Amino acid sequence: MAGDGTIGKACDVLDQVAAFGRPVRFAELLDESAFPKATLYRFLQSLTNQGMLSYDPERQTYTPGMRLVRLAHAAWTQSSLAPIARPFLDALSRETGETVHLAQLDSSQVLYVDKRNATQPVEMYSQAGKVGPAYCTGVGKAMMAYLDQDALDKAVSQQSYHRFTDKTLASESALRADLDLIRQRGFAVDDEEHEPGIICVACPILTSGNRMLGAISVTGSTERMDFKQLEAWVPRVRRVAEQIGVEAQAWRFPETRTNVGNDRMQAT
Repeated sequence: MAGDGTIGKACDVLDQVAAFGRPVRFAELLDESAFPKATLYRFLQSLTNQGMLSYDPERQTYTPGMRLVRLAHAAWTQSSLAPIARPFLDALSRETGETVHLAQLDSSQVLYVDKRNATQPVEMYSQAGKVGPAYCTGVGKAMMAYLDQDALDKAVSQQSYHRFTDKTLASESALRADLDLIRQRGFAVDDEEHEPGIICVACPILTSGNRMLGAISVTGSTERMDFKQLEAWVPRVRRVAEQIGVEAQAWRFPETRTNVGNDRMQAT
């Protein structure tokens, strides 16, 4: 993290520990670290002292600390759409019987902030808290399509365009063409672009001023349905996205609602 100094480097170490998904030894971290041995050890010690990491002296392993858990909980309740959206996601999941995702953009990638499982769950990459690509997921494309021009150009330039399947949009031009189509019809699709056999429809969550807040999707398996069946849920998904947008605006952006109301009064 160039330009972020010590804090940025410490965050890199936290990310590295968390990425293992299990208790990790110093030697494993050192093998993948960009820092010299002494520097990495110093960061680990400082982060442990601050409660950001936890160290098990018997196993000699590091894991994310309880202070991070408290911060993550605060972020989930104060900064994410999850608490507002949860009842809407539950209702949509019950109605469709399929997996429902809630996502927000994080550094031009998809951060899954909530997931409600299908009646018959299907194994897939997405889990709450995981980060995924934006250019080949329904929620990712739904969100990028409604960014302002500067933010869109930045997000598009930061995609990896790795080809996960034969259907992955593996170029900037292909992605931009799809984003144009999404804006025209108001929803995005993932036609086995990220994972074979996994399809979804997704709608953006917008404020009344078209500020993009996140996206929701209904995801199914090609073993149980085709796109015609899945697309039948688009009107319902769009309605739920609109409901979440209204609730989120009232909670997080009350000044926007006031301004919109004033503008409407002046317009009439």
